[in-house]
Amino acid sequence: MTLTDAPRVTTLDWDNSRLRLLFDHDAEGPVRLVAIDDLGVDGEATRASSSLPRHRTPRQPLVEVLAPAWGRSNNSYRYDATALGAGLRYVDSTTSRSAGVDRLEIVQRHEGSGLVATTVFEARTGVPAVRTTTTVAVEPGGAPLLVWAVTSFATGAVVSDSPNDVDLWWADSGWCSENRWTSKPLRSPGLAAIDRTARGETSRNRLAVSSLSTWSSGIANPIGAARDRVGGRTLAWQIEHNGAWTFELGESPHWGHGGVPLEDRLFSEKPFGPPRGDRSEDGAYVAVLGPTDTLHHWSVVLDGDRSFTSVPVSFTVADTLDDAFGALTAQRRATRRPHPQDETLPVVFNDYMNTLEGDPTEGKLLPLIDAAADVGAEYFCIDAGWYDDTAGWWASVGDWQPSTARFPSGLASVLDHIRSRGMVPGLWLEPEVVGVTSRAAGTLPDSAFLQRGGVRIVEHERHLLDLRSPEARAHLDEAVDRLVGELGVGFFKLDYNVTPGAGTDHAAESVGDGLLEHNRALLSWLETVLDRHPDLVLENCGSGAMRSDFGMLGVLQLQSTSDQQDPLLYPAIAVGALAHVLPEQAGNWAYPQPDMSDEMIVFTECTGLAGRLYQAGVLSGMDEHRLDLVAEAVAVHKRMRGALARSTPRFPTGLPSWDDAWTTVAFDVPAAADDDDETYLIAWRQAHADATVELSLPHLGSDDLQVEQVYPPASTGAAWTAIRTDAGLRLETPDAGVGARVYRVTRAS
Repeated sequence: MTLTDAPRVTTLDWDNSRLRLLFDHDAEGPVRLVAIDDLGVDGEATRASSSLPRHRTPRQPLVEVLAPAWGRSNNSYRYDATALGAGLRYVDSTTSRSAGVDRLEIVQRHEGSGLVATTVFEARTGVPAVRTTTTVAVEPGGAPLLVWAVTSFATGAVVSDSPNDVDLWWADSGWCSENRWTSKPLRSPGLAAIDRTARGETSRNRLAVSSLSTWSSGIANPIGAARDRVGGRTLAWQIEHNGAWTFELGESPHWGHGGVPLEDRLFSEKPFGPPRGDRSEDGAYVAVLGPTDTLHHWSVVLDGDRSFTSVPVSFTVADTLDDAFGALTAQRRATRRPHPQDETLPVVFNDYMNTLEGDPTEGKLLPLIDAAADVGAEYFCIDAGWYDDTAGWWASVGDWQPSTARFPSGLASVLDHIRSRGMVPGLWLEPEVVGVTSRAAGTLPDSAFLQRGGVRIVEHERHLLDLRSPEARAHLDEAVDRLVGELGVGFFKLDYNVTPGAGTDHAAESVGDGLLEHNRALLSWLETVLDRHPDLVLENCGSGAMRSDFGMLGVLQLQSTSDQQDPLLYPAIAVGALAHVLPEQAGNWAYPQPDMSDEMIVFTECTGLAGRLYQAGVLSGMDEHRLDLVAEAVAVHKRMRGALARSTPRFPTGLPSWDDAWTTVAFDVPAAADDDDETYLIAWRQAHADATVELSLPHLGSDDLQVEQVYPPASTGAAWTAIRTDAGLRLETPDAGVGARVYRVTRAS
C-alpha cells in the first residue's frame, strides 16, 4: 500500500495480486473508495495501463452508519448521506499478508459520537475479488449509541464514471420461479427526471432490492451488479448472509459544483433565483447492507460491551457482466469450506421430486434403489416422510425417529440395501423446525424457540428453533449423531420451509438482532456438524432455493436450485442460478418419467447436466431404452463433473428470463494437465422457438472450432447442426418441438 500526500487529499493505493483499490480522504471528509480496477493475471504488466484515477472523484463515503441521534444530511429512504458516515475521519490503516490472503484494515473515528469504524478488506491470491466487513464500536467510556443500519460495502467507484449509462442488474426470485434476471437503468426510466439539467431524479430516491426474514433468496437473490451498458464495465457484489439484506444504486449529485458559493449568496441584496450549477461532477453510489431497522426491525446499541460487525460482502470489477460474475465464481471456490466430496462430486438420487413426493415406503423404495444404482447413482436420499407413520407428516417433524409403518423391515434394512448396491444412504431433515405434534415440542424449553412477547412463533404447524439456545443445538446434535452413528447416514438434505417473520425479541436488543444472531448461530452449528463428521455431505434446500446464499454455501456442499416440477420451466431457473451458485454446487433436478418421449427425457436430463446432476424420476417403471438414456446422462455428467468444477459459467444468449424461447449456458473450462481449453455448451429449445439461435462466445476468439455433441447420443432425436460464426456459434434445428443438447467445443487442431 502506498500513501500519497497532496495539498489536502491523502490517497491510499492498495492492490493484491489482482484487484487494485484506491481510497482518498482529507481533514474535512471521510475515507472514500474512489476506484477499483482488475490488474489482470499479470498485475505488474497491466499496472501502467490501469485506468486509475477516473475522470471524476466519487464522493460516497466508505462507511455509512444510520443512527437516530444523528440521522441523515438529507431526508430520504436511502442509506447514503448519513451524518455519521460523513463525519468519520481517517485514523489509521494497516496491511498484512498471511496464508495467501492480503488484508487491509482502515480505521475511522467520529468525533462527536465516539464511534469507531474498522473496515477490513481481504483478497485471496490470484482471485479478482475482495471480501469486506465493517465493525462499529464506541470508544471506551463513550456514551451508548443506538444504530439502525451499517453498510457492509459502499462506494461511488465505477458507477460514477458515466451515471447516464449505468444499469442495475438483479434477479427476482420466488418459489418455483427463481433467478429471474432483469435490469433497469439508474436514470430515466429508472429514476424520474425532475431536473432538466440532469437525466435522473437527483438525490432522494434510488433503485433498491431487498430480502426479508430468513429466506435470503425468497424475494431476490443476494447478488447484484451495476453495468455500463455502453462500455460493459461492471461492478458486481454478493451478500454472504443467510438472512435479511438490502442493496441500492442511487445518484450522488454535486449540488454546488459550478454554482455561486453559499457565502456569496447569503444576505444578498437580490433574490438568487433557481439553483445554478453545471452538474458535471454528478455521480452515483452503491450501498450494500445486511438487516436494517426500517426494513427488518434490526437495531443494536453500541457500548463498552457490544460492538457490531456487518455481514460479509464480496465485490469485483470486470470488463463485462459475464466476467464479473465469473470473478465471483472464483471467489466462491477460493473461500468456501473444503470438503472431501469437492474432488468426487458424487451423483445423488433423491426420491422426492416427481417421484415419491414425500411418501416413501419400503415397497416403493427397494425397486427404485435398484434402478438408481443401475443408472449410476452414487448416493440415494430418502426424502420427507421417513419419520412419520401417517399421511400427514408435516406437523410431526422434529423427533427424527424412523417410521415403523412405512418400513416393516426397519429403515435400517432399507439403508443397508442402498449400501449393498454401492450407494451412500441419505435422509431428509428440516433441522430448524419442530412440528407442533412432535414430542420435542413438549420437551424443549421455550428458550429453545424463536418467540415474540414470550410466545413461541408458529408457522404452518411448526415452531422454529433458536440456534443460539444450547438446548436447541443439543437436540439437533443428538439427532444427527444418532442417524450417522447408528444408521450410517452419509448425506442429509437440509430443508427449510417456513420463516419466522422479523425475528425474535428473546434475549435480543431488537427482533432483527435476535434473528441475525440466530442466523449466525446456524452457520456455526453447521460447521460443528462437519467438524464431527467430515465426510458427511450436506445439501442446502430451503423450500427449493429460497435460501441460496453464500453464507450457507460457504459451508454446505450442494444447493437445490428449485422445487419446480415442470421440466419445461426449469432451464431458465437452472441457468440463472449459475450467476450466484457454483456449477458444482448447483443441484439441478432431472426427473424423467416412464411415459416421456426421448426428447423430453433428454430435455430434463440436460437441465441436470447444467451443474450438479440431481437425479430423480420414476426409474423403476421405465423400459430399458429410457433407462439407457438416463444412464447415458449420468455417465456424461461423470465425464464432465471435473471440468465443471473448474469452469466459469457464461451466458451466450444473455442471462435467462422467464419466457425465453431459447436458454443457453456455456461452461468455460481452463486447460488442466495435458488437456486443452474446452467449453461445454448446453442449449434448450422450447416448442415455440425459432429453428436457429445465435450464440455469443467471445472467450473462444476467432479460432476454428471443433464441436462434438456429447448428449444425447447422435442416434437419438432430431439432428442439430452447429455452425461457426464471427460471434460464436449458430445452432440450427428441425422445427420439431422441444429439445436440448450438450456440446463439447474445443479449438480445432
